Amino acid sequence: MNKQDVTFNFDNTYACELEGFYVPWKGEQAPAPSMVLFNDKLAQDLGLQTEKLKGDQGAEIFSGGIAPKGANPLAQAYAGHQFGGFSEQLGDGRALLLGEILDNDGHRVDLQLKGSGRTPFSRGGDGKAVLGPVLREYLMGEAMHALGVPTTRALAAVTTGEDVVRDGVKPGAVLARVASSHLRVGTFQFFAARKEWDKVRTLADYAIARHYPDLADANEEYLAFLSAVADRQASLVASWLHNGFVHGVMNTDNMTISGETIDYGPCAFVDTYDAKAVFSSIDHNGRYAFGNQPVIAQWNLARLAENLLPLIDGDDSENAIRLATNVINGFIGQYTEIWTKGMRAKIGLVSSENEDAALINDLFTAMDDQNVDYTLFFRRLADAAEGQDEELLALFNNSQEIKAWLPSWKDRLLRDPQAIAERARNMNTVNPIYIPRNHRVEEALQAAEAGDMAPFNALMNVLSDPFTKRDGLERYEGAAPDDFGPYQTFCGT
Repeated sequence: MNKQDVTFNFDNTYACELEGFYVPWKGEQAPAPSMVLFNDKLAQDLGLQTEKLKGDQGAEIFSGGIAPKGANPLAQAYAGHQFGGFSEQLGDGRALLLGEILDNDGHRVDLQLKGSGRTPFSRGGDGKAVLGPVLREYLMGEAMHALGVPTTRALAAVTTGEDVVRDGVKPGAVLARVASSHLRVGTFQFFAARKEWDKVRTLADYAIARHYPDLADANEEYLAFLSAVADRQASLVASWLHNGFVHGVMNTDNMTISGETIDYGPCAFVDTYDAKAVFSSIDHNGRYAFGNQPVIAQWNLARLAENLLPLIDGDDSENAIRLATNVINGFIGQYTEIWTKGMRAKIGLVSSENEDAALINDLFTAMDDQNVDYTLFFRRLADAAEGQDEELLALFNNSQEIKAWLPSWKDRLLRDPQAIAERARNMNTVNPIYIPRNHRVEEALQAAEAGDMAPFNALMNVLSDPFTKRDGLERYEGAAPDDFGPYQTFCGT
């Protein structure tokens, strides 16, 4: 197959403008690449040659064996705090940035391969991935996109025809994903740790031009850049909590400058509400627990702020610290405002009152330690808005506290300018009925690893429209059976 058969609209600014921030590299040749999944709709939006890419040619390219014309494959350098401990050099140990594509609307996105083999940053690893984690990231990214959460997305999943050792022998696979970029907090940390401040400035200028062009002429542009990144992270993490998502590994190398969710390793959605919910097999102390994610986002942003101090004020370090600290200290309030606005919508409010925060907090107090299904609660709250409380109350082990909360909520609804039926409809546009339930995800992945993609494809179809209840899909609505769990997830590396 001639690599010139397929064309991409590459425009590789990272490779051209950031020499010294990466290592040019190429993927390993897979023995027998085969396309498992191809995202036709995303490919069309990117202006790609869908029919050519969904077959053998695409499998060759997305396995990493061939670099198409215009690609400039490279492994990016970055550092990172992992569970609080700093590593000066991490980098793309099993990923390869093929290049940047301009889509049909002129938007720039990275096209990256994950699992295409060793790179100079592999640190003793083989640089490969296996089918289960690849499909998991494919599914989670597309589910998050359907929920309206900023995220990297999956373009293709390819098997390599090679067995890889991961807790036994597994089928090797590669994920092709797209993102606004793969710039991370850890990218800044890599150069700041080496005190290469000129490179930190170059990287900040590049990030501003690519993701925050309105700041190019701003006063104190690097401080404004820090504040803009904080804005996007506040919105992102609020959307995680609105939907019950636990990232599981919020290391600084997994926090994007663009404000997108990245690296779906030990992630999961909560079934029952629990602020302390942890699914990662290695998060023994709950650092990245469901309710702790806003605090960790703030901590990660503080690490970014430290890297930007010489840019914020190179002449007066105390002033730089003061200015950056103000941004970081304001993050939780900023997050809380966004989270509260989203929660208003989830409980059926379009207007705002000062007491709404207390009403929402009282709701979560009533839900605490009650084994309440997080997703179903908000769907059934829409029914309660129409006067049907029974199924909502049935979700609770002890309904005394929620019974005490409902009258306050209904009194608040009376002061909100919506018709009853309209309110319920609006609530169901922000409260999903279908999420990647952990037992359904595992069911689909196990079948796929055994060669049966039907359950996975069925689940993907359900999750593509998470807000519309559909007949015949009742099995996807409910929580796991009692004998499922405790649920643990793994990085998949």
